[in-house]
Amino acid sequence: MDVKSNGAPSVADSTVSSRLPITVNKPTPFTFDLGNLLANDPNPLLSTCEIKSNSEGVHLVLPAPTTPLPREKPIPEAKEPTKWDKFAAKKGIKNKKRDTKLAYDEATGDWVPKWGYKGKNKAGENDWLVEVDEKKEAKTERKERMRRNERKERANSVKSRKVGGVSWST
Repeated sequence: MDVKSNGAPSVADSTVSSRLPITVNKPTPFTFDLGNLLANDPNPLLSTCEIKSNSEGVHLVLPAPTTPLPREKPIPEAKEPTKWDKFAAKKGIKNKKRDTKLAYDEATGDWVPKWGYKGKNKAGENDWLVEVDEKKEAKTERKERMRRNERKERANSVKSRKVGGVSWST
């Protein structure tokens, strides 16, 4: 293929030499943005495509692409759901993502662990003044009474097994 002095290939040497050259006249010329490698054509485009309008806006339905684009690997096929996936979908079970270990502490304005070293559950342990919760206090008293009663029951059972200083064990 020969190249003319202006840098364009000559029509005589091309394989489509029997056709006439095509010139396109548009009312508004292209605008170029070389920084983005963009050529913008403000003229109406694709007038043969279907135009749909709904609450989201105006949509232009484009035809299927005709030029295949290169791809290193084939598009992966959709995996068939496992028995568990089918069961979970049937029962409406959703995957629970475990909570993170961190929680936001509004007093310090920082993220701290929920438990463990310097955890949020340790808040109030070192306070010099603590308000007593009567419900918790009653609960702890009840637990102490239960423990005391169990100790006395064990002591009584040990005493009842002893006969004349001899221990009868089973």
